[in-house]
Amino acid sequence: MAKAMKRAAASAAKKASAKKASVKKASPKKVVDPSVAKAQALVDALKKDQAAQSKALVAARKSLARAKARASKSAAAADKKAFRSQGIVVNKLVTAAKSTRTKLAEAKVNLAKTKTLAAAKAVEEAAKAKIQDLQERLAAKADADLAKATRAFEAKWKKLRTSQNAKKIKAASKKLVSRTKAVAKKAQSKVAIIERKLVSAVKPAAKKPVAKKATRKPAKKATKKVSGSRKR
Repeated sequence: MAKAMKRAAASAAKKASAKKASVKKASPKKVVDPSVAKAQALVDALKKDQAAQSKALVAARKSLARAKARASKSAAAADKKAFRSQGIVVNKLVTAAKSTRTKLAEAKVNLAKTKTLAAAKAVEEAAKAKIQDLQERLAAKADADLAKATRAFEAKWKKLRTSQNAKKIKAASKKLVSRTKAVAKKAQSKVAIIERKLVSAVKPAAKKPVAKKATRKPAKKATKKVSGSRKR
């Protein structure tokens, strides 16, 4: 029982999917070219006229045959006149049928030409539509590729510029560091000089030593003289 229910459900699902597919596959209604529709309408109208004229001609010929039979058997002028009149009617119908047949043939030729031109025009328009669609798709793809290429180029350019800037910053930093060190060294030497000057200015001046007066020794010459006098 369960298997039968499953089979029924599966078949119903298949039918539903088939219906959906048929609905999707339904082709849109073909648009008939106005010139083709006009030519076809003329052909249809002439065909109707031809059918009516052919029916009338058959009936007129039957009437003509009866009138002829009556006139051949009768000597009455009325029967002969009816025969002649019916002959005129038949001739008119024959002429009209020939005219309609000629017009129908021309209309059919015109319809064939119109259909050929309309088909060529439809092919041309379809080709133009395809080209337009292709052009739009290619333009959209070109825009997308351009945007992608622009992003890639921008990322590559930024990376390269960042690397270049890093090198420039490194070189500039090196120069600035060396300059800063030189300036700091020069400033330190200047500060040292100023400090030495300041220390020497603040320190009290040292007292100069006082020069001692020279003491005179007693002259030995006098003693020498005295001793000499003694020797005498």
